[in-house]
Amino acid sequence: MPGQSIPDHLKISPFLVLYMVMSMQIGIGVLGYQRLIVLTAGNDAWISVLITGGCIHIIIWMIYKIAETVNGDLVSAHVYIAGNFVGKLLSSIFIIYYFIYSLTVQRSYLEVIQVWMFPTMNIFWFTLAYMLLCIYIIYGGVRTVIGIAFFGIVLPAYLFPVFGFSLQLAEFNHLLPIWNNSLKDILIGSYKMSLTFIGFEVVLFFYPFIKEPQKSKKWAHLAILLTTFLYTSIMIITITYFSRDLLSRSVWATLTMWKIVNFPFVERFEYIGIATWSLVILPNVCMSIWISSRLLKRIFNLQQKKGVIVMAAATLIAINFLPTRAEVSLLNDITGQIGFVFNFIYIPLLLVAVMIVKKVKKR
Repeated sequence: MPGQSIPDHLKISPFLVLYMVMSMQIGIGVLGYQRLIVLTAGNDAWISVLITGGCIHIIIWMIYKIAETVNGDLVSAHVYIAGNFVGKLLSSIFIIYYFIYSLTVQRSYLEVIQVWMFPTMNIFWFTLAYMLLCIYIIYGGVRTVIGIAFFGIVLPAYLFPVFGFSLQLAEFNHLLPIWNNSLKDILIGSYKMSLTFIGFEVVLFFYPFIKEPQKSKKWAHLAILLTTFLYTSIMIITITYFSRDLLSRSVWATLTMWKIVNFPFVERFEYIGIATWSLVILPNVCMSIWISSRLLKRIFNLQQKKGVIVMAAATLIAINFLPTRAEVSLLNDITGQIGFVFNFIYIPLLLVAVMIVKKVKKR
């Protein structure tokens, strides 16, 4: 059976899976996911969020079942069912996926900065500085990468109580009547919400680096529970704060709500929120590049530090080909659709394939 022998000093504690999963799910999407869901599911958009969260618990269970069976990561699973050559060939697709994922997160964040703060900012120099930071973090090893995931959740946590300002102006009758929309519309809203939720599947790549992975299951499920609660809460606050018409025109609803926050010592709180969000997306980018470089090592025997440089350089080049909102929006759509297929279609099929091969090998 394919497996990986990782020294204990390189492994992470089971509870850190909580921060690993949450930090990948909470990214740039939080700043503006509400509009897309409400346009389809209306005032029942919060139900769509809950349905998606429930489905993800099932997918997390599947991920752990796959990893336990093959005693390794996604590459191990592919080799287990298809042999060394075909298995590695299948796995190489995910190098591109996580490169695109990292690129999408960075370029979307840069668009927010350009629209809300610095319209003439040069994206190349910002990306260069950000990539140097990511390289420095990833060179510290997997424990450093997950450590950044911890800080990416804990340090920006002060932002979420700020939504209480919006509750002062909330009209809770906007939530009524419940189930005002068709089941089809609510399920389409769930599909659109799943594009914001993607990222939890990193467990399938970090599994060999988790100490006593059986104990990490509860932390992975707790992460999904907390993220679902967070997204549902923000969605409910958004629906009660905006009129349906205004929300349909608010691309970044979260930032718009932050505009009403007023402290004696700060006038434009949304600027603080945007600046802090650079720390929120840092684990997204670092883990994506780490996975891509790890796959380069596993498949092509390229030293991981060199793989990190390759991914960072490719990002630096590719980001210059996405100058306008149209390209960024298209990239977001493509990334979301690929992520949906991977998480909600490919992983269940992979589990079935692994179980079939397991039975055949037993015979």
